[in-house]
Amino acid sequence: MTKLSVNINKVATIRNARGGNLPDVVKFAIDCERFGAQGITVHPRPDERHIRYADVRQLKPVITTEFNIEGNPIPSFVDLVTEVRPTQVTLVPDAEDVLTSNAGWDTVKHFDFLKDIVAHFHSCGIRVSIFIDPVPELIEKAKLTGTDRVELYTEAYASNYSANREAAIEKYVQAANVAHILGLGLNAGHDLNLLNLTYFKQRIPFLDEVSIGHAIISDALYLGIEKTIHEYRNCLIDTNIS
Repeated sequence: MTKLSVNINKVATIRNARGGNLPDVVKFAIDCERFGAQGITVHPRPDERHIRYADVRQLKPVITTEFNIEGNPIPSFVDLVTEVRPTQVTLVPDAEDVLTSNAGWDTVKHFDFLKDIVAHFHSCGIRVSIFIDPVPELIEKAKLTGTDRVELYTEAYASNYSANREAAIEKYVQAANVAHILGLGLNAGHDLNLLNLTYFKQRIPFLDEVSIGHAIISDALYLGIEKTIHEYRNCLIDTNIS
């Protein structure tokens, strides 16, 4: 079964636009779980333009599914994750000034750094996933860091899905098979939505988890968050390709 982890960053963005606590990020996370989300994801950035470090601390005691904290392992992020001890930490190499994550790790260039970070989080009892482009060589090197999982960066798949979904998925299937053979857990995220998610799941049936935020919150503007979560869960049901 592929789990759906709802990224609630955009909810915090709306709250921060006006100040105060509307919408309530903690209540929203609890409701997402109540409506069927199998995990909650947050991505705190140093400028706290959406999820704040304080939000992360407030969320940990109330989440009853899986808590996934993703971000660039700068010292303040490492300290936060070490303190909170979520189910999973996803290491993302985003620069401080980027609008959203736009590349995976070069696990060859940053191998020693990643190996040390993975070991640190393992010592805290935290599952580790490395955000990565669908390149077999990088996944093979990621395995050597000791990471538990890799998360495939799916922006290229999503961008090319409408033009040619078979071509768009090809390198992801290859990369996923490499990860599977190596015994790595497999996550995916970035621009997955109701249009392209079902096919991704059909072609990669051993997918452990998808983390989706922007599309879910956007769809919820029309459908409501409860129905939206149900629709995304339906995309992840094991079925044959039609």
